[in-house]
Amino acid sequence: AAVEARLAKPPKGIIPERGQLDDKARRKLFIAMAEKVSASVRQVKSHDDVPKAVAEYLRSRNLPAAIRVGADKRLAKMPWATLRALNVKHGPSDGDDEAGVSHAFGAIAESGTLVLASGSDATTTINFLPEHHIVVVDAKDVAGDMEAVLSRLRRKYGKGEMPRTLNFITGPSRSGDIEQKLLLGAHGPRALHVIMVGG
Repeated sequence: AAVEARLAKPPKGIIPERGQLDDKARRKLFIAMAEKVSASVRQVKSHDDVPKAVAEYLRSRNLPAAIRVGADKRLAKMPWATLRALNVKHGPSDGDDEAGVSHAFGAIAESGTLVLASGSDATTTINFLPEHHIVVVDAKDVAGDMEAVLSRLRRKYGKGEMPRTLNFITGPSRSGDIEQKLLLGAHGPRALHVIMVGG
């Protein structure tokens, strides 16, 4: 009975004050923290601006005009066809893609972390195999802390229906194991670019 009661109404843990800010300040903190861990951030007004922002990122890094995207409905609604020079490939990454585009479930301001849920419309291979990971996140989905994102996740999916995988991504992949030298791209993308929509 005690276990059932605790599972039914789990106690809340201590939540740091750092991310408990108004919307504007919370988004500003997320950007500062993401940039602190070597991610780049671009803000756009609407989802219609995302394809152009992606193309500009690719040009700025001297990358081919090609991206890999999953079946995310939000990404599918964006006007990719207006950029005729951009080759948009769909489905899981096979490891040969220079750049992949994902849509985040949410973001955590206090650490500059992106939260990506797996599913039939969210291909997890895109999070890890391309050298450059471009993640679109809606400004309204930037929460102050991890607990707020997890609470929203539970509300969206419901008990017993959680996604199989939940990836927390804070900056590009890195390691300092060899001679204490920081190496980007050690276990995944060597560059992380965030496109924040709205706000």
